Amino acid sequence: MMKFRFRRQGTDPQREKIKQELFAFNKTVEHGFPHQPSALAYDPELQLMAIGTKAGAVKVYGAPGVEFTGLHKDTTAVIQIHFLQGQGRLLSLLDDNTIHLWELTTTAPRQVGGVRRECVVILQELGSYSLPGRPGIESCSTTRVTVLLLLRSCDLLCIGTEGGGVFFLDLPNLTLKDSQTLLQDRVTQSLPEDYRCGKSLGPVESLQEHPRQAGQILIGYSRGLVVLWDVSSRQIHQFFLGKQQLESLVWECSGNLFVSSHSDGGYSVWTVADGNANNQQPVSSTIPYGPFPCKAINKILWRTTETGSPVLLYSGGMPRASYGDRHCLTIQQDKDHVTLDFTSRVIDFFTVHNVEQQKEFDDPSALVVLLEEELVVIDLQTPGWPSMPTPYLAPLHSSAITCSCHITSVPPKLWERLVNAGKAQQGHGHTPRSWPICGGENLAPPPKQQELLLTGHEDGTVRFWDASGIALTPLYKLSTANVFHTDCDPCDEPQDPSDDPDMQQQEEEWPPFRKVGCFDPYSDDPRLGIQKISLCKYSNKLLVAGTAGQVIVLGLSDECSDHTVDVSVVDLLQDREGFTWKGHDRLEPRLKPAPFPAGFQPQVLVQCMPPASVTAVALHAEWNLIAFGTSHGFGLFDYHRRNAVLARCTLHPNDSLAMEGPLSRVKSLKKSLRQSFRRIRKSRVSGKKRTITAPTSKVQEANAALAEHEEMAPIQRRIEPRSADDSLSGVVRCLCFADTFLRDGTHHGPTLWAGTNSGSVYAYALEVPGVGSGRGSERGVAGETAACVEAVLGKEIQLMHRAPVVSICVLDGRAKPLPDPYEASQDLASAPDMSNPHSVLIASEEQLKVFSLPKVSAKTKFKLTAHEGCRVRKVALVSFSSTAQEDYSEHTLVCLTNMGDMHLFNIPGLRPQVRYDCIRKEDISGIASCVFTRNGQGFYLISPSEYERFSLSAKVFTEPLCSVTLARLSQPTLASDGTTALPQANGTHKNQMGQAEGRAEEPPSSLSSPVSDTPLDSPLSCADTTLESTGELTVEDVRDFLTTVDEEENNLKNIQEEEGRPAGILIN
Repeated sequence: MMKFRFRRQGTDPQREKIKQELFAFNKTVEHGFPHQPSALAYDPELQLMAIGTKAGAVKVYGAPGVEFTGLHKDTTAVIQIHFLQGQGRLLSLLDDNTIHLWELTTTAPRQVGGVRRECVVILQELGSYSLPGRPGIESCSTTRVTVLLLLRSCDLLCIGTEGGGVFFLDLPNLTLKDSQTLLQDRVTQSLPEDYRCGKSLGPVESLQEHPRQAGQILIGYSRGLVVLWDVSSRQIHQFFLGKQQLESLVWECSGNLFVSSHSDGGYSVWTVADGNANNQQPVSSTIPYGPFPCKAINKILWRTTETGSPVLLYSGGMPRASYGDRHCLTIQQDKDHVTLDFTSRVIDFFTVHNVEQQKEFDDPSALVVLLEEELVVIDLQTPGWPSMPTPYLAPLHSSAITCSCHITSVPPKLWERLVNAGKAQQGHGHTPRSWPICGGENLAPPPKQQELLLTGHEDGTVRFWDASGIALTPLYKLSTANVFHTDCDPCDEPQDPSDDPDMQQQEEEWPPFRKVGCFDPYSDDPRLGIQKISLCKYSNKLLVAGTAGQVIVLGLSDECSDHTVDVSVVDLLQDREGFTWKGHDRLEPRLKPAPFPAGFQPQVLVQCMPPASVTAVALHAEWNLIAFGTSHGFGLFDYHRRNAVLARCTLHPNDSLAMEGPLSRVKSLKKSLRQSFRRIRKSRVSGKKRTITAPTSKVQEANAALAEHEEMAPIQRRIEPRSADDSLSGVVRCLCFADTFLRDGTHHGPTLWAGTNSGSVYAYALEVPGVGSGRGSERGVAGETAACVEAVLGKEIQLMHRAPVVSICVLDGRAKPLPDPYEASQDLASAPDMSNPHSVLIASEEQLKVFSLPKVSAKTKFKLTAHEGCRVRKVALVSFSSTAQEDYSEHTLVCLTNMGDMHLFNIPGLRPQVRYDCIRKEDISGIASCVFTRNGQGFYLISPSEYERFSLSAKVFTEPLCSVTLARLSQPTLASDGTTALPQANGTHKNQMGQAEGRAEEPPSSLSSPVSDTPLDSPLSCADTTLESTGELTVEDVRDFLTTVDEEENNLKNIQEEEGRPAGILIN
């Protein structure tokens, strides 16, 4: 019998149509805080806020769910942003001295993912302008823009420069009005002789328009001179002869006085009176934190109130010697004085207040402060000036993100309890007032289901986020630090603050500091870091594992509690000789009762020994079992009976690197590189003269014969088997619970599956009292009285190439994933098919393979590395729903590779469906942090503080849908900037730059062939951007990125050999 081994499948039009109805790749929205913000602006009429970044992005925010993003052509830092109030337009000044005009504009309808999208509004660039250099002067520093002022009429832009000149630009045409230009020479000639002193006035530091008289502006020069200039008559009305270096200016709302801040840490109040051409002395000058030298007050605001005393707000001004390294902003009103102490640099700030000219007072309601790492909003109407919780722009990286987990279809009861626990955490430190930035209207329908995103952090906290919509809103924060003794323990010696003399001294200290914000990059102990999270949404059980081998089981409680956490120690080495742990010590558990607030409270602490970082966890709340793995082995624990069921060591005799721990990373990396070079030299020798050594068993003999005689397919790459003594070969990569057939084909029961870094898979049959139809239930009463979980090794599989096992999933008789715990028993999902044989899907870094159960014989496989030349990094089974048929869906295997692309396969046939380019292959942190949802969406970190949300489904996606009423438009416009490939600040869409510039472009293809090459050619792909490490990075992550020359030569040689070989025919 003859058959072709590789048959090219013809294109089925019906199947292609179904794929278009199921799959479509789109980057929809960016969650979190913009990375490296550099500019801030506010439109009081539209109540919209804009933030510019160093990467050249402009992001506009309004009410929760109202978002727009634009990207400049070049990745140049945005220095300033100014709104054309009420018009939906804004101006941006870049670091390259160019000025850009943007507006919200509507695009034509388009077809995306088989669905028609209409009335799409994007932030589009209209034009740009750059000041020309002065004739005869080669250096352009004199025309470098230092400050912009947009007049209230929005038809004229005043440009202050480093050379002291003020230029005027006509809007929206962006044309220079040469006749209006004010050069520094004219100002100098009008000055009193004693003030000139032959010195330059310096750059223009500030421009401010008179609040009552349009066209009159204050021009502040660096030397200290302030000029009141009339734009229409081109006359100087008054000089204010300041003598301190100027930093900023602000008008009082009546226009009778203004305030200037200076580099010596002081501010001055000046009166504006007719008839006095030269004002040499301010009304008052104050250095608030003097008399010792202070830092400059960078910006100052003066806001009047109806109650009488004005509110004074300024950044900086701290005593240079004592608090020069603090990032502070001061609020003063009468006798109230607060110094807000932040953990990151102040970029800019503004107040939300009355801007109508008929209003006599400003009456500020809120202070918005943009910091380098977070956004802080202060309520100025509530006594004590408390901070407001942010519904979006929350700093995801308040402590570095180490892992993440997504939960779909959260039960309403669990959601309500989490929200209540989060509100109790806020306490009196937050105000109940509504969010002040409320422009636009979110038109997105309410989410059909609630979604949770859980993030683990370096400081031992787990944060719960509402991921149901566009705004990623913080719900609740869990801290695991109080389970252990740390350097700063609030629970060790609780006492009344009134009895603490240090607290009294702190209350009376000067300046009156108040810690504000939640960004805290410092961890008390790096061993507290969270590495793995698993949540059972039906039983409200949470499993959290950390860097020092700690595994904590938590339960949800609505009341505060003082209790002791049970501690169990599991030795994964099992007294194996010859291994000595050289890494960090375990965390010391707290033995006395400790207070735990409402929310998730710890019940059991399982300590792995040695205390290595936990690399995999699994939770089965219906069986009361948890499984955990480290670089030394894996264990099984019954948290209901507080009983360790199993401990299995997976270490290889030569695996000494696993004993060093993650904190001796440098030594480990050196040893890993040394071993890598040894393997390269060994492969060079063995490649020239390949000899087959005598196999030690019949199985190895058969495998060697098969590998020797089997010809390679023409499109496959040759894969070298990995050595058994590779470093970290015992690392447990994945764990899985399943109710399936393992011992025989008639009795199913609980099982535990574990996969390691060396390609080993262990399958254990579990005897859980009262569960399953296996042999345990046949014991009758004897089994009931034992009431103890047992584990028996049923199967042990060794993959031929010893590639690390990334994922294990058991499929039922209909080739569908088994339901989660409690889903089938509580009729929350269809029961699994137990009448037909089950199968197990094992995904390694190099191939996907389906085995039949219980015999564990191979059914189908796909060699991803051989076909595509990439390695599997993340795997998920996803349910895709059709856009055409409501009741049609398919379960699909989604693979993310080390090249950053997504491969979709059907199951159990493992036939490739589509492939998408998603993440840049250089973005190792983004690939390591990717997490998939059950319905076809996903998240990955594009910076330490931002998640990119994407969708692989043509039906399920989360996109902005909002309206903004603009004065220049006849009707409200809809915004839907999700599935239309809109500009992403740190994204990698091919077409994003064209839209940012306002050029016409072709709609992106919703599908791509599995073998087509779709490179990432965005200009941002080659941006020199350094990201912090996020997620758990392994040596393998870096090793495949830094490919050796020898490997490249071998791959090229293999490909050339395969291209020259004719297609083979297999004869049976």
